[in-house]
Amino acid sequence: MTTDLNYNNILIPVDGSKEAEAALAKAIQVAKRNNQATLHILHVIDTRAFQNVADFKTTMVEQVAETAKKTLDAYLQQAKDAGVENAEYTIEYGSPKDIIAHQAPAKLDIDLIMIGATGLNAIERLLIGSVTEYVTRTAKVDTLIVRVG
Repeated sequence: MTTDLNYNNILIPVDGSKEAEAALAKAIQVAKRNNQATLHILHVIDTRAFQNVADFKTTMVEQVAETAKKTLDAYLQQAKDAGVENAEYTIEYGSPKDIIAHQAPAKLDIDLIMIGATGLNAIERLLIGSVTEYVTRTAKVDTLIVRVG
């Protein structure tokens, strides 16, 4: 039995955490080793976080999106500076778990998800479980958890 370990489309979900940045750095190396696989950098803005804000305004979401765009521009430049020719990023809105595990892999033909062991949202980890844990348990594609240190 032979296993094809060449990946063509790598999804790297990022949230600005050190773990996500470590996963990005490793994903860049994997993309280069896999005949210039396409690196899909993804940030999901969890719109559920805004549902409980009494004075919800669209400008709040726009501000979060603008901050994410600046971070993603820097991540994209990091990938290109490292020699990854095929890199792009996307900002999605909704449930990070579902988008990372199911929607983005289907839409982008992903064959590898590289994700940080933990992210920024400690409250979500305590209350409804880790995004990483959910992705590794339910995604239909290979998933690599990247740890810092």
